[in-house]
Amino acid sequence: MTAAAPRPTPRLEALTGLRGLAAWYVVFYHLRLSLTGLLPAPAIAALAKGYLAVDLFFMLSGFVLWLSYAPALAAPTTDSVVRFWWRRMARIWPLHAVVLAGFVGLAAVLALTGRDTAGYPPAELPLHLLLVQNWGFTPDLAWNHPAWSISAEMAAYLLFPLLAWCGRGAWPVGRVLLLAALLLGGLHALFAAHGADRLGAAIPTLGLPRCLLEFTLGTLLARLWLGWHDHPCAARRAGQLAAGAGLTGLAGWALALPETAWVPLAFAQALLALALDRGRLARGLAHGPLHWLGEVSYSTYLCHFGLFIGFKLLWVDATLQLDAVRLAGFVGLLLGVSALGHRLVELPAQRALTRLAPARRLRPGAA
Repeated sequence: MTAAAPRPTPRLEALTGLRGLAAWYVVFYHLRLSLTGLLPAPAIAALAKGYLAVDLFFMLSGFVLWLSYAPALAAPTTDSVVRFWWRRMARIWPLHAVVLAGFVGLAAVLALTGRDTAGYPPAELPLHLLLVQNWGFTPDLAWNHPAWSISAEMAAYLLFPLLAWCGRGAWPVGRVLLLAALLLGGLHALFAAHGADRLGAAIPTLGLPRCLLEFTLGTLLARLWLGWHDHPCAARRAGQLAAGAGLTGLAGWALALPETAWVPLAFAQALLALALDRGRLARGLAHGPLHWLGEVSYSTYLCHFGLFIGFKLLWVDATLQLDAVRLAGFVGLLLGVSALGHRLVELPAQRALTRLAPARRLRPGAA
């Protein structure tokens, strides 16, 4: 009988709460144009940067998967690699398929009522089902737009066993920091070469390398965490990293630098600072409502876009503006749908597919 994976430490549980906050930042990013009559212009401008939460997701994913699976894949076998891929597919595909089916129904309703269906090309449905829609096969986002990021994540999952094998063994901190700097520099150079200074630019073209570079950066952050989290100076290092993230953000804003040049660095410092933190902020994110938001964040992220389209069709007039009552109604509806999607689709499907895995059980590492 295979032993269960140990529970994450409270400090890593804080990353779940962070994921929940990031998911809601994306939600309000997509709602922002319907809130211009309710919120002041500076708030709308802040929400317009919500696409950056996806960059945090990519780093978080690499961080957590390295801690969980890198030990088991350091000397990969066909069995362990297939099992890893199966577990990741079981984690992300079932809810994606259910939400995509909902979009097919929505497209049918739009077609029957004479509305525009240009954003729902039937010929691209196989790409979406296979989660390869953002691998450069199409020029535009279609169907459930936020799902582009899990398409990119799927590519990162396929490459992860190779990454774990190449990165096996202990590495000196200097090598890790050098590789992190190369990844950050490469990300900026890639976007600059395409004339883009925003991380959210040209998603069908740049979204995939954006994910792969930031995912790999997350694995390097996990290496640093492993070496630092039990050190007596961990709390001080967390404070230094938090200060570094703040100074990086202040410099990037004050100097009007391209966000590709400073946002990933600031996020990397902030993520590692939170993972090392042992204070009130980490405890607040590790427990209670914020942690619950993180538990259901995948459902929130995948469901909100289509749910808002349906909500606008039913309850919002031609101005497309939400008042406080309608905003509260949508937030409550999304919370309920997130909970149901997590409980009725994500968890049961993951358990069922894990039991049907085609290889022996792969045990996560000590994370």
